[in-house]
Amino acid sequence: MVRNYRFFDLVMVSFVAVYLCSNLIGPAKAAQINTPWLEWLGVTHLAFGAGVLFFPLSYVFGDILTEVYGFARARKVIWAGFGAMAFAALMATVVVALPPAPGWPNQAAYETVFGQTPRIVMASMIAYFCGEFVNSFVLAKMKLADSGRRMGWRFVVSTIFGEGVDSLLFYPIAFYGTWDNDLLLKIMTAQWLLKVTVEVVMLPVTVRIVRALKKSEAEDYYDRNTNFTPFSLKT
Repeated sequence: MVRNYRFFDLVMVSFVAVYLCSNLIGPAKAAQINTPWLEWLGVTHLAFGAGVLFFPLSYVFGDILTEVYGFARARKVIWAGFGAMAFAALMATVVVALPPAPGWPNQAAYETVFGQTPRIVMASMIAYFCGEFVNSFVLAKMKLADSGRRMGWRFVVSTIFGEGVDSLLFYPIAFYGTWDNDLLLKIMTAQWLLKVTVEVVMLPVTVRIVRALKKSEAEDYYDRNTNFTPFSLKT
């Protein structure tokens, strides 16, 4: 018998929306904040891609999905996000390639925002696919090994692994050979640390949401007999 959940669809839509926004809106802007508290390290400001502020939220939703509903349902949502991003990338490519109407002055700006190179799109999708599945797999396995205890701890550890795989794949695939290797390593490490930091900051909220969902859905799934292949949509 297939269970019907009150909030699963809402969490799924939130996950996909965050992922799409982080890839379509965030990469278009490089931001910078002053860091006077790091002056003792010789760091006076920190530059970063704006997407780093909310891309980690997809991992927060991934934690919620796996913890409450199990790996198989989280897998289905990850595939939904992958399909949505593939469609958005295709549509962006088509629309950017369309000749602009005479008198429309915004083609260059449109290309800057939506005209990502195929290499970067491919890197983003590969990194997302692998990172999200690693995050979900580690979380599900830790929950079994720990008999459901220390929920916050496994949220952080799974994110460390998932975001680590994401950064380790995205930056070399997207920029190796075009960036200096030293710069590539620094940016990759900095982005990984920033993403994990967002997860830690969000942890109290994540735990509250998970506890509320478990109570409302009457569900606290353990993946004891789950097939952990990522290449399936069975729940």
